[in-house]
Amino acid sequence: MNVSQYIEGLQAKGYFCFIGSDVSSALGSSAVATRDALRRLRYKGVVAMPYRGFYVVVPPEYRKMGCLPASQFIPSLMEYLKEPYYAGILSAGEYYGAAHQRPQAFQVIVEHIRPGIVCGQVRVDFIQRSNASLMPTRDFKTPRGYLKISTPEVTAFDIIGYPHHAGGLDNAVTVLAELAESLNAAELVAIAGLSPITWVQRLGYLLEMLGESGLAEGLASYVAERKPVPALLAPSRPHYGVRQITRWRLLPNETVIPDL
Repeated sequence: MNVSQYIEGLQAKGYFCFIGSDVSSALGSSAVATRDALRRLRYKGVVAMPYRGFYVVVPPEYRKMGCLPASQFIPSLMEYLKEPYYAGILSAGEYYGAAHQRPQAFQVIVEHIRPGIVCGQVRVDFIQRSNASLMPTRDFKTPRGYLKISTPEVTAFDIIGYPHHAGGLDNAVTVLAELAESLNAAELVAIAGLSPITWVQRLGYLLEMLGESGLAEGLASYVAERKPVPALLAPSRPHYGVRQITRWRLLPNETVIPDL
């Protein structure tokens, strides 16, 4: 058996991700010989290597893209790296019909800092959240298995907590408005403690601004109980002369204009 036949065997069993060292072991070939054979297959577009030593089989329908879609290999890659993860922010919003505009990169939340991935036309951005493993997720079926996606409530917190990864505050609020129908008020309160209190203040204020008072009420009680210091809606913007919203202990120092 050669490397091409090994890969055909994987596909026949429904596997599209593999480790280079496993090929060497299975074929009894040297690491150098295996790498050379895989390099030739990469040149032909048959396989791609989104991460050192980790390969994906590229079916004909994805050859132009030069890689499998990120959603189809990220679960296997994260298992290989032994890294808790979930697809989040705008990438999660897409699964709930709330992306507004397609993100330029597939966004994956992880516990450790990791450089992004470029594989053909596929880009993956890793965003660090130190308690990512504690976040509630849902499993979404892909053609290659199941992908972990943040729940709508976690997605809402992340979109407001990482606005620079959501296309800015205006776009973040636009996505939040589209996500609102998927949100559960009790779940928002239940996971509020997993995020900084400033995220709770901003999220509650913005939900209320969008007319979602039913979703905001529990968060308002959460904020009132904890009596946090006043927070800025936009931490990097000036706030001189801005009046505090007492209910949220928030200084709305940026005018937010959702694109609805």
